[in-house]
Amino acid sequence: MAAKGKKPNILLVTCDQWRGECLSALGHQTIRTPNADALAGEGVAFRRHYAGAAPCSPARACLYTGLYQMNNRVCRNGTPMDGRHFNIALAARALGYDPTLFGYTDVSPDPRRFAAGDPLLTSYEGVLPGFTVRTHLPEHQKPWLSWLASRGIDAGAGSPAIHRPVGQTAGSVTSAPPIYDKGQTPTAFLTDEFIRWHGEQRNGGPWFAHISYISPHPPFIVPEPFNTMYDPDDGPDFKRARDSRREADQHPFVAYHLNRLSRGDFIPRAKGKVADWGEAAFRQIRAIYYGMISEVDSQLGRLWKSIRDAGEWDNTVIVLTSDHAEQMGDHFMLGKGGYFDGSYHIPLIIRAPGVKSAGSVVEAFTEAVDIMPTVVDLMGGEVPQWVDGRSLKRFLKGKSVTDWRDAAHWEFDFRGIPKQQAEEHFGIPSSRCNLAVIRDEHHKYVHFGSLPPALYDLQEDPSETRNLAEDAGYLRVRLKLAERLLDWRAAHLDRTLSLSALTEKGVVGKFAPRI
Repeated sequence: MAAKGKKPNILLVTCDQWRGECLSALGHQTIRTPNADALAGEGVAFRRHYAGAAPCSPARACLYTGLYQMNNRVCRNGTPMDGRHFNIALAARALGYDPTLFGYTDVSPDPRRFAAGDPLLTSYEGVLPGFTVRTHLPEHQKPWLSWLASRGIDAGAGSPAIHRPVGQTAGSVTSAPPIYDKGQTPTAFLTDEFIRWHGEQRNGGPWFAHISYISPHPPFIVPEPFNTMYDPDDGPDFKRARDSRREADQHPFVAYHLNRLSRGDFIPRAKGKVADWGEAAFRQIRAIYYGMISEVDSQLGRLWKSIRDAGEWDNTVIVLTSDHAEQMGDHFMLGKGGYFDGSYHIPLIIRAPGVKSAGSVVEAFTEAVDIMPTVVDLMGGEVPQWVDGRSLKRFLKGKSVTDWRDAAHWEFDFRGIPKQQAEEHFGIPSSRCNLAVIRDEHHKYVHFGSLPPALYDLQEDPSETRNLAEDAGYLRVRLKLAERLLDWRAAHLDRTLSLSALTEKGVVGKFAPRI
């Protein structure tokens, strides 16, 4: 959709753990995101966009490869990505781009391609094949910490300890800011890195940048003025049962997941279980989370300005999304995982040169696997036939789209390869520690490998608090959705070679390239 014969620049921005409804452009009653809203005003927002999996590595595998988890098989953080898979960076490289990373991709490399003692095999935070790394910012955040130290900030505590409130008791739920200010956040650091790199690209041909921000991922803390931007009393009611015990009663997996959520995973040195926090604590944490989103939004404005100042706005594709979402108090949970909407409903805004439907909001169900084919399409490439996602370009061109999916799908694998926690708890093998979801306008069905299913009537129970899987009145609905889920899986089985055939005239059809 760029000028004819001219390749567009590509900016892919992911913000880790951003809930899909948390955009003022989509009518959120509390949060303010003016820079994301401005992008939506010139592009297209997708209201019902869903991650393909959780946590980070599985979610990003879906986004980067265009394949559902059942095909990319990245089950957990640390599951290696099979080296045969094509991906968004390799596709860009094949089209003449040098895709450049700022942040992280959380891709564990295929161990069969390395010597057993290679240090690359000691971390799940590897880089997606195909990317040139400008700034790698994994969980230890060392490049950011050294940048802080160069500015006179005591970064000796390291990460995550540096993300602690000043002058407060360790582990407390508070709006107190950290020792770094709004110009010194990891988000600001990566934005500075991009702007510096962007200045080097002027008149150098089309560029491709992937900025992978960690915010609003925990620890939940943010500098002034964002730490007090939102009143804890503001915001919608949490989607959950009357108490955590009733929440746990709806399904064995929900009980297991609630019991494992530790406060220290979200606020450093906090003690106890997340589910035991009271209403006031959840609301205070949510106010900080909203502030973290607004802090990210302020840095998005700097990105947009850099591109405009370079005179490149009219020839730049911008995709703003997240890897997965955040429970943020719903079902007495924080973080991501399981099957509730809060973990998988994520934002998506696409702004492309020549968009015909600027300012529109798409209500169709879209999925993370659609990102890879969409970007390939917008770069002028041929969309791979073997991927599970579909290009969203037709929505950007304002065309009527009738042959589209009428439901969203996602998967979650809860195996524990190193410690076998879930396997021992449920008495099932790793290969059965999984679930798959189909969610349409009216119902959600969750199919487990070896546990009972779950079913929700989203019209009567939008908060997902009443599991109807054993309700005889819903048996027909349950069977219909189970059949649809089976049809979905059958239609998307690995097609790496199945769309091709060897004939007397040679190979006919399409197949994934050998990587």
